[in-house]
Amino acid sequence: MVKKILTIAGSDAGGGAGIQADLKTFEEFNLFGISTITGILSVDPTTNQHELFQIPLDVISNQLTTALSGRDIRVIKTGLLGLPELIDLIVKNIERLPHLQLVVDPVAAVKSTQNLLQRSLLTRMIKQLFPLATIVTPNLLEAELLANQRIETIEEMKEAAKIIHELGPKAVVIKGGTRLSGEEALDLLFDGKQFILFHSPKLSVETNHGAGCSFSAAIAANLANNNDLITSVKVAKEFVHAAINEGVYLNKKTGYVWHGAYRHSLKGGVTYDIISS
Repeated sequence: MVKKILTIAGSDAGGGAGIQADLKTFEEFNLFGISTITGILSVDPTTNQHELFQIPLDVISNQLTTALSGRDIRVIKTGLLGLPELIDLIVKNIERLPHLQLVVDPVAAVKSTQNLLQRSLLTRMIKQLFPLATIVTPNLLEAELLANQRIETIEEMKEAAKIIHELGPKAVVIKGGTRLSGEEALDLLFDGKQFILFHSPKLSVETNHGAGCSFSAAIAANLANNNDLITSVKVAKEFVHAAINEGVYLNKKTGYVWHGAYRHSLKGGVTYDIISS
């Protein structure tokens, strides 16, 4: 029987990020995706500015009740949450689920910590969700804010990963993206015992919107398919590399990843090394 997997995140009108990215990713890994929508995100095509409509908490609660009614979901991914109170609601509903694996993508919660609402959201996420998390998946900017330090080298990524790991998750993977120097896109996984550095060639394309959502969704999907954490991160990186490489332009300003690329691509291309602590 096909396995079920839940995403709790925002809806992206462009179709390449958020809930849409998660569900497309789940389908590519032969899973039945279930969703709870926390907000609706749109993009102004003339300015590329994002606008979020927050779904009322009672509506989110009703969705979550429906999504979890089968009581047999073993993997959940969270993305854009928006409201601090939503974290209370999520924890109340998932902490009693047996053998749960939780993938936390700290998207939006750390985009603007100068905002009082966002600071409150981040604080609750760290205090309540991180201790339940199998893995958290910050990009470099999010990792810098979570660790309260600048990251420009692999050594600084390692330091930040240790700090974030101490906040409670079983593991953390920092997405290096293209910001670090060199010809490779590097991601660093830390499970509390060892560091694993993943390598792939950098791509000179701009169809990367939705890459972060798709990466965390692919990790969740591979965990649901009983892969170990290292394999899950490696396959997720291969999946996103293919999706960026064959991405789609929604308009002249916004390029999205294409989730169908992985099934047509040559597998491999991502290597990893276990590096000293």
